[in-house]
Amino acid sequence: MCGRACRVVLDGLFDDRFGAPGAYAILKCPACGLEQTWPRPPEVELQELYERFYNAGIDPGGAYRGLRERFFASGLYRLWLRWDGDMGFHGRRGAGRLLDVGCNEGRGLRLYADNGFQVEGLELNEVAAALARRRGFKVHTVPLARFRPDEPYDVVVLANVLEHAWDPVGMLAAVRRLVRREGEVWISCPNAASLWRRVFGRAWVNWHVPYHLWHFSPATLDAVLERAGYEITALATYTPALWMAQSLCVSLAAREGRSNRVMRWAPVAAGLTLMARVLVLPWFRHLNRNRTGDCLLVTARPREG
Repeated sequence: MCGRACRVVLDGLFDDRFGAPGAYAILKCPACGLEQTWPRPPEVELQELYERFYNAGIDPGGAYRGLRERFFASGLYRLWLRWDGDMGFHGRRGAGRLLDVGCNEGRGLRLYADNGFQVEGLELNEVAAALARRRGFKVHTVPLARFRPDEPYDVVVLANVLEHAWDPVGMLAAVRRLVRREGEVWISCPNAASLWRRVFGRAWVNWHVPYHLWHFSPATLDAVLERAGYEITALATYTPALWMAQSLCVSLAAREGRSNRVMRWAPVAAGLTLMARVLVLPWFRHLNRNRTGDCLLVTARPREG
């Protein structure tokens, strides 16, 4: 972000979820503190990796996906958001036009619509966008920089998206053009200043190479937003039980070049998630006060002028 030379803080990482090929390191700037994945695959190669390996490739008839879809469509999910936290902003109610950037298969669009918003999605993964359209939603597949909506939006959601951006400042600047003057941008992303990053080390699920290109702390995310013309109006952290369960799955079963089947095994994923929520996370509430929980939640507004 500041143009200074970076140093390696971690190496030997690989795709521990889907088994895409390649070895990666994490670089950190000693001046501004921003961390990044290296090498950074070219954008065309990244799109191919998403379409070949990412979430839209999960077996449509598989037990994991079926259980996940039923859970998100149930009232139980609303209760879970109140108990565990809401990294997708799925519990926020309001009105007006909402754009979900990186809407993937459109699961969040249904929840935002139920909360009172007029929803649209933006998704470059054609496979995922087709699934979202099949759900009945309007989904755009043009690059964000070339997207020209008929009207600006009251809310733009970047839920676990900014860390995937080739150029996060450029992405935020493009989003700023889409938001009304009084509008908001809702951002969630992994917290590189998390305690769990240190606890799990290489097995921390949120390295998620090569898909996560950037690793933000509260300080570096604030700096990126300021550079893109925003001011933060709210910032908090918390640890989703699912993320802790997934880090445990990486610790147990990640093998280079192989899909992590334990992470997609529904009974194990559900059991570890519930265990983390009931037995572990209640002992670490202080992490949220210290901004060292696993997930960053930010609300930002475009600065005037």
